[in-house]
Amino acid sequence: MIIKGKVWRFGDNIDTDAIIPARYLNTSDPKELAKHVMEDADKDFPAKAGKGDIIIAGSNFGCGSSREHAPIAIKAAGLQAVVAKSFARIFYRNAFNIGLPIFESEEASEKIREKDEIEIDGDKGIIKNLTRNEQYSAKPIPPFMQELISAGGLIEWTKRKLKAS
Repeated sequence: MIIKGKVWRFGDNIDTDAIIPARYLNTSDPKELAKHVMEDADKDFPAKAGKGDIIIAGSNFGCGSSREHAPIAIKAAGLQAVVAKSFARIFYRNAFNIGLPIFESEEASEKIREKDEIEIDGDKGIIKNLTRNEQYSAKPIPPFMQELISAGGLIEWTKRKLKAS
């Protein structure tokens, strides 16, 4: 899996309220959630982020409540992936369950700057900064998790498995 896009940077401890504010949790419509993604961390983010972009963040991305709406909002906004030093465990699982690729890399988190263009090889765990001509290591996505992402998440993966049996 190769992912390529422009970067938007966020710091440490970006919680699920910053990713999708609680005031929008009266809907589970992905398109509506996408309109408000990250707006409490950067009020202009929904307007400036483009399809195919990538979020780079610090430690503990997705901390806070366990709402599945957070990775859904990111994915529905057209963002391809999140790279961070670390993820809150519940966010980590929710991201894969809905088919959002996430990568842990301390080096990439520290060195990649906003608006850099990067390319991620999810199979090998290699992140290339095309803007700065640098390369960083990330934890490769395990094969089963790659299957979830390819299928579009756990529900779609399960549907495929049931059809095949």
